[in-house]
Amino acid sequence: MLVVLLGAPGAGKGTQAAVLRDRLGIPHVATGDLFRTALRAATPIGLEAKAYMDAGQLVPDDVTIRMLEERLGRPDAAAGAILDGFPRTAVQARALDAFLAARGGRVDAALLIDVPAEDLVARLSGRWICRAAGHPYHATMNPPRVAGTCDLDGSPLYQRDDDRPETIRARLASQLADLDAVVEHYRSTGALRTVDGREPIGEVSAALGAALEAVAAGTSGRA
Repeated sequence: MLVVLLGAPGAGKGTQAAVLRDRLGIPHVATGDLFRTALRAATPIGLEAKAYMDAGQLVPDDVTIRMLEERLGRPDAAAGAILDGFPRTAVQARALDAFLAARGGRVDAALLIDVPAEDLVARLSGRWICRAAGHPYHATMNPPRVAGTCDLDGSPLYQRDDDRPETIRARLASQLADLDAVVEHYRSTGALRTVDGREPIGEVSAALGAALEAVAAGTSGRA
């Protein structure tokens, strides 16, 4: 089964990808990790991607597709994989469909972890960091015992510019527009399944599992 995991930053894709990996027994393929591994190993395709990145250009979709092709060709992905981080745009979604169709495959399920924008802002802007050692905190999910102070070393906490609400809103605007286009693509193919990402982690996991069971059984359960 080939699963595409969709959701904005802060939706909890990484957490749920690990749950799905263990449930399905197929690898979690995060394209960011693929790039980092290829760059570290200085593989031919990694060096090709690096040339674009060094020039300040986006890595072309065909380069990313070739990285995915190599990864999906490994024995541990024979039964499928969970894709995380690709596709990010509708153009990439169509390119992935074409790549898979040429090999007799398809995206079996596109699972959207849906979280409203302001909830995402609250999640992402709650991050605070210990100034001395970088210990992470979150205003609601992992707060310090004393506001503004690290539990471990007593150092003051600070918030990175990237974690400020106004910065996050600006960044999310373009990311959500791209995500909406990908969601509509998979809605049109019938692969889309949507779960409420505001629920507790365990309930989101259960909803994703139920969606995949519906796919395997050939029932709709569509968004």
